[in-house]
Order: sequence, then structure tokens, then C-alpha cells
Amino acid sequence: MSKPKHPRKLAETEAQAMVSNIRVSPRKLNLVAGLIRNKPASLAVAQLTFSKKRIAQDVRKALQSAIANAENNHQLDVDRLVVTRAEVGRSIVMRRFHARGRGRASRIEKWFSHLKIVVAERAQDIVAEHAQETPNAEQEAV
Repeated sequence: MSKPKHPRKLAETEAQAMVSNIRVSPRKLNLVAGLIRNKPASLAVAQLTFSKKRIAQDVRKALQSAIANAENNHQLDVDRLVVTRAEVGRSIVMRRFHARGRGRASRIEKWFSHLKIVVAERAQDIVAEHAQETPNAEQEAV
């Protein structure tokens, strides 16, 4: 007798990738994760590739892993993938001590984070519609 299989938590048109214990604070990681939420996967990869944030390269690797999971494990169309969720969570906190004046010490906290990226297959018109909106928004900002 074996345990029953866990039901799949995601829909049939979704795939995910998770990264644990990334050495960056959740607040900083959430800024980068906010860049890719609700965007087509190809646009999100391009945006992370040229981001100046150090952690953007790790987020890009996680996104590419989610895209590969969608393609290889769930047979989803890569061109129709959209980043539906990019969740950031707290992980461990390393505590270190820093010497201060008069023999005292102060605590330094080094935060770690978890990242979960979920991509979903959407209708082609939604992906194309979002791709058309993006260049106009960039031109208005310039």
C-alpha cells in the first residue's frame, strides 16, 4: 500500500519553477519580480536580460526553467506563455555581528528569499495584444 498521489495544484495550462534560498532580500527580489508579472514570457526574458539589477540573472534562469517545464513536461506552446505569478517569500536570515565602539556589538541580518514563477498558456490574441501595447507605452515614457 502506498500513499495516494497528490492532486496537481496548478491548472493543465500552467507550469512552474521554484528557487529556494536566493541570497538577496525579499524586498529587492520583489522589485525584479514585479517587472515580469503579467507579461508574455519572451518579453519578460528580454527585460530581465538587460536589467541592471544583479539578481535579475537568477530570476531569468528561473523563468527559463519554468518555460522549459511548460514545453517539455506539459506540452504547452512557448509562444503563448504568459507569466501569471511571480511570488517572493522569506527564507532564512543569517545573523552576523559587527564590532562597534566601546566594546559593543550590533547585529547584521543577511536575508535569503524564495521565488516561485508560474507561467500559463493564454490565447494568442491576448499575448499579441499585450505585445502591441508595450512599445506604445515605452514611446510615451521617452
